[in-house]
Amino acid sequence: MSETIPAPDGATRLFLILGDPIAQVKAPGGISRAFAARGVHAMMLPLHIAAADLRACVAGLSRARNLDGLVVTVPHKIAMAGHCATLSPRARLLGSVNLLRRNPDGSWHGDMSDGEGMLAAIRAAGGSPRGQRALLVGAGGAGSAIGLALVDAGLAALAIHDAETARRDRLVALLGGRGAAVGAGGPDPRGYDLVINATPAGMRPGDPLPIAAEGLAPGTFVADVITMPEETPLLAVARARGCPTATGVDMFKAQQALIADFLLGA
Repeated sequence: MSETIPAPDGATRLFLILGDPIAQVKAPGGISRAFAARGVHAMMLPLHIAAADLRACVAGLSRARNLDGLVVTVPHKIAMAGHCATLSPRARLLGSVNLLRRNPDGSWHGDMSDGEGMLAAIRAAGGSPRGQRALLVGAGGAGSAIGLALVDAGLAALAIHDAETARRDRLVALLGGRGAAVGAGGPDPRGYDLVINATPAGMRPGDPLPIAAEGLAPGTFVADVITMPEETPLLAVARARGCPTATGVDMFKAQQALIADFLLGA
């Protein structure tokens, strides 16, 4: 997409992406260009907000009359669901959101598109969850959405690994009974066809790998939600072992049009 983002003026409609950290996000430029491609005079900007300041931030932002929508990244996806007056069915089920737009009364309506984005990225890279055994690392906002999308796309079995066992067990219970065998897993990827990292591990230099990568077999599909670096240490190891991969940037690009449409109420 090559559309030029117009310079902002007093009539520009604003959209923000909230996160902590925020420097890694790819959304502002991509979504701003998507607005321009639709002929909408709007712009997305990043806002670095710590978890302790989120409630006060949202209360203040909600009063801004030229702010039409929000995108949410780490670590606010679960907390932001509580700021929504209405939720899509999947966001209500998961208890997390990554997208918010205004209702007619000015309150917020939330949705969660991360699962759809990762599913599309995997398919675009030649993978398919149908009939596969998958290991999902991370049961937070993004991980829960990805787990739901993969199970509903026909997984045979899903193992969930998270250091926070209560969060892991909640997601196991939530996804059980939807057609796949869902249970707790560990960091060993042996025996899985698909491995997804939905944690921040790999975002900072020196982070430990989220899985025991020596167990990766050639042909195992490996995906990561992290956008910077695009080639995370996990993906570098996976590629060296002959594994097909999907990156966090692939995931964002796969849902970019969906995000813009949702924010604009299309």
